[in-house]
Amino acid sequence: MRPTATPPAIDPAPGWSQSLANGAPGITLLHIERTRASTGDQTTVRRWVTAMTRNPITAHPQVSGLFRGAPAVAFALHTADDAAYTHALMALDQHITTLIQHRLQQAHQRIDDGRLPVSREFDLISGLTGLGAYLLHRHNGGDLLRDVLNYLIRLTKPLKFGDETVPGWWCRHGPNSRPSPHWPDGHGNLGMAHGIAGPLALLSVAMRRGITVTGHAESIRQICAFLDHCCRHSRFGTWWPGVISFTEWRLRTVRQPGPQRPSWCYGTPGLVRAQQLAGIALADTHRQHLAEHALSCCVTDEHHLSQLRDSSLCHGWAGLVHATWRVAADARDTDSGKILAEHHRHLLTRMHHHSNRHGLPPGNGLLEGTAGPKLAQITADSRLPPRWDACLLLNG
Repeated sequence: MRPTATPPAIDPAPGWSQSLANGAPGITLLHIERTRASTGDQTTVRRWVTAMTRNPITAHPQVSGLFRGAPAVAFALHTADDAAYTHALMALDQHITTLIQHRLQQAHQRIDDGRLPVSREFDLISGLTGLGAYLLHRHNGGDLLRDVLNYLIRLTKPLKFGDETVPGWWCRHGPNSRPSPHWPDGHGNLGMAHGIAGPLALLSVAMRRGITVTGHAESIRQICAFLDHCCRHSRFGTWWPGVISFTEWRLRTVRQPGPQRPSWCYGTPGLVRAQQLAGIALADTHRQHLAEHALSCCVTDEHHLSQLRDSSLCHGWAGLVHATWRVAADARDTDSGKILAEHHRHLLTRMHHHSNRHGLPPGNGLLEGTAGPKLAQITADSRLPPRWDACLLLNG
């Protein structure tokens, strides 16, 4: 059973009410933005908040992250900017603080032991990058956010792996988050959702806002240097693989023959935005220019665009549309900025054409459902600075 336009009497699946990705928190964000754009109302927002908080909210350290449990619910409540939720947010923050402190303790112990991480330790969806994004969204600073940033600094330090040295965020499992005979030596994940682009974006947004810790700029440069190593230039423009194997890292090569689909989660849009934010944070105009040029090539190349198969926010048209809007708004390169601004509307049209021809994504959720395309459209139409996309680390 899929969520309907109004909250059902019984949640259709365990945990549905607490999922920012495909449940009530993400759908609440849609109705918050509709209210801000004067196309919705607070009554609908509060009905979805009721659905979101109907059942006990989990803050279990093995389950909760930005997209699940207490942080997901609190993210949506804070975005609503409604005094009615003040006490609920204060209560949730106590549990989220305990959760983050526990996760940080585990992560530092793992680093002390010289072990490689799993992606859910640090990534945006489940890990400490996502929890840091929540703290930045909710408090815009604070000691706990700095603790998360300090952890990310440690994450960028290299670790020994057999006779080789690998980046400290090299994952010991395959891209599906499980051990795999196809990935016996783990993998390096570059993406925004589960890879190093997420920490890069968080570090860069924090620095842009004047929130820094020791080693901050150097860590940003280290991540950018890794992305430079993986960067490829071809007739399709500039692009990066989503993941690389240990053999590729050891031989300093990339076997992927061409760019993957231009998605927020793993593709050029998310990687470009993270590097644009890094360029802005470091006042590195050259890096910012290269990032903006890479996305301008992407949005004008049919090989890139033809790989999109749905209109979702995570890996479809909506993610490309909204990332393009964000990159264009911050563009320093006049030519690339103009191309991106002009093609943003064209991409919106392509998104609608795809939806009309193939249907909207199933479900009402944020990442893979209808809420994502609708939010991308509202942002394009309203011209209001969006608050909802802080969970994607596309905001600045």
